Amino acid sequence: MLRIHFTTDDLARTSLSSIVDPLWEVLLSHFLLGDRNRPVYFQPWLARLRRRSDLLAMMRPAGTLLSGLAPPGPYFPDFLTPPESAAGLDAGIDAVSATGRRRLGDELNLLYQTNQRRGRATPGWLAGLTDSQSGTLISLTTALREYHRAVVDSHDDLIRASVEADVALRVRVLLAGGVEALFRSFEPLMRWRRPVLEVRYDVEQDLYLQGRGLRLVPSFFCHGSAVSLADQDLPPVLVYPITPEHRWDTITAVDPGPLAELMGATRAAVLVALRHSASTTELAATLYTSLASMSRHTKTLRQAGLITSERRGPAILHTLTPLGWRLLDGAKVRA
Repeated sequence: MLRIHFTTDDLARTSLSSIVDPLWEVLLSHFLLGDRNRPVYFQPWLARLRRRSDLLAMMRPAGTLLSGLAPPGPYFPDFLTPPESAAGLDAGIDAVSATGRRRLGDELNLLYQTNQRRGRATPGWLAGLTDSQSGTLISLTTALREYHRAVVDSHDDLIRASVEADVALRVRVLLAGGVEALFRSFEPLMRWRRPVLEVRYDVEQDLYLQGRGLRLVPSFFCHGSAVSLADQDLPPVLVYPITPEHRWDTITAVDPGPLAELMGATRAAVLVALRHSASTTELAATLYTSLASMSRHTKTLRQAGLITSERRGPAILHTLTPLGWRLLDGAKVRA
């Protein structure tokens, strides 16, 4: 749990970004590509990426570097996501290039300590980042720029439309009810208990804004929980995942192909079967698959916001959400 503590001045200085932050999207897409449990609504983006051998080649150098510099876990160096990136990729890359050697050393030492606690080796090449003569930092920023071009910029239509839909909703809430109403619009991702915003988070942490306010940033690639910086002396930021509804609406507008192509035949069949609510056992029997497999499919659909699951005695009953109905009908899938 991340607890963000606000004063009256902090509420007045809280802002909502209308666009994604390019370097946060680079980092979060890197994490997403390494996540075997990524939600199904990322499939159209991933399918596009995999069809382009030139994009795959372009992203590979940064992917290799980020695997050592930002491995899965509770810590990654903050210099990878500088506040200057809010002004665009060029400004962000310039800020990464200008990171001081002392700060690089401190953050790399924290990474080393984190890796050591988790029994994970730290690549030796990271030491070159603090050596101005090695060229390692220049190689990193060049690779980050190419990675952004391949993974983010080449899919701008899909990303921009999804994010703009989410931001439009947040702005309407903000204008109608103020910052506190905006915070409440993020439930259950986060919960507003004045004067503290409680955010679902991987570690226990308190962030005291102390009059600096908070920058809220929407993200296409973030999922599961919001993410922030480790160093509390840096300008406070909270990067949040946009809602599944806005992702699905954009997907069906950009690529209204059959559901089976979008999410796989079995999951599409589960949605069709759930025109009438059913238990896990009933779905497994209907679709001739195992209970374990059906549990995995229903979990994925639930994470995507397409179904709800409720315990009824010994059984789990699954039901389509309004978003699930809309996707099903919009794709013209028939039982």
